[in-house]
Amino acid sequence: MAVPSHGHPRWLCRFLYSDEVQIGPETVMTTLYTAKKYAVPALEAHCVEFLKKNLRADNAFMLLTQARLFDEPQLASLCLENIDKNTADAITAEGFTDIDLDTLVAVLERDTLGIREVRLFNAVVRWSEAECQRQQLQVTPENRRKVLGKALGLIRFPLMTIEEFAAGPAQSGILVDREVVSLFLHFTVNPKPRVEFIDRPRCCLRGKECSINRFQQVESRWGYSGTSDRIRFSVNKRIFVVGFGLYGSIHGPTDYQVNIQIIHTDSNTVLGQNDTGFSCDGSASTFRVMFKEPVEVLPNVNYTACATLKGPDSHYGTKGLRKVTHESPTTGAKTCFTFCYAAGNNNGTSVEDGQIPEVIFYT
Repeated sequence: MAVPSHGHPRWLCRFLYSDEVQIGPETVMTTLYTAKKYAVPALEAHCVEFLKKNLRADNAFMLLTQARLFDEPQLASLCLENIDKNTADAITAEGFTDIDLDTLVAVLERDTLGIREVRLFNAVVRWSEAECQRQQLQVTPENRRKVLGKALGLIRFPLMTIEEFAAGPAQSGILVDREVVSLFLHFTVNPKPRVEFIDRPRCCLRGKECSINRFQQVESRWGYSGTSDRIRFSVNKRIFVVGFGLYGSIHGPTDYQVNIQIIHTDSNTVLGQNDTGFSCDGSASTFRVMFKEPVEVLPNVNYTACATLKGPDSHYGTKGLRKVTHESPTTGAKTCFTFCYAAGNNNGTSVEDGQIPEVIFYT
């Protein structure tokens, strides 16, 4: 749209005098640009309103780029929320490969994307190919890595399964050998070596991590013979469980192998599990063991928390509570857990004493 150098475009004058303007998908961006340039907040608001109404998963990335370019934080945050809710659709849309690196980084930094990490990696590889072409570079693994820059470090490889990692990223040539080796070690050995990639779960979770502990006292000597420690629980509202806190060794620093699960009690379906390990320091504290992805727990449904440990005798909890309430320090919202005995093989864990002291969750 040509804007005469000696004054406002005609339609802008019309808007200023009559508050009328026809905004359409083709003209909205130029209109927004002009409204900002000539400082017409009412027209700017019209444009942003139009964009909000027409925001969809398939144009969220395109609009996010524009929102950042035009410095429209409110529109940018709406785009990001849409991308959180519809991540898979948003990253397959055409506009995704057109975004700039800073926008890509802003999205990859989010804890709230609802997608498996391997699919995110594949999308980022597609973006890197488009970026190589924009920069007139040959599409080689080295150049893909180069154009990705700091975005590569924001892919959470530890959240993948070892199979997903082996089939895709490990063979992509984008990671250097040292990174591939350290990630394979991270997947297979305990204690887990430090990797330079984030292992915090990504999920559609708002707010802060919470945890509850069901015991009032810690004692020593709990043994393991291959059966699982289990406890049943239900909650009064929907939460996402991201892990358990478990007790460690009474004999000083030790590594445990552990399989954790959450089972839907009535149907006996495993809803989430992880074969992993943890290192403990010999203290009576609890040690975090996380699921690969958050497990959705619905209100007033019975679930069984399950942990199968391999390792020396550990601490255990006693004076257990049947009901435990977590109150949000900010909102005062209460999440109430009810624990009950899981019949069958439970390695002795009950409401009164045993393992699985802590549930780590988001509301």
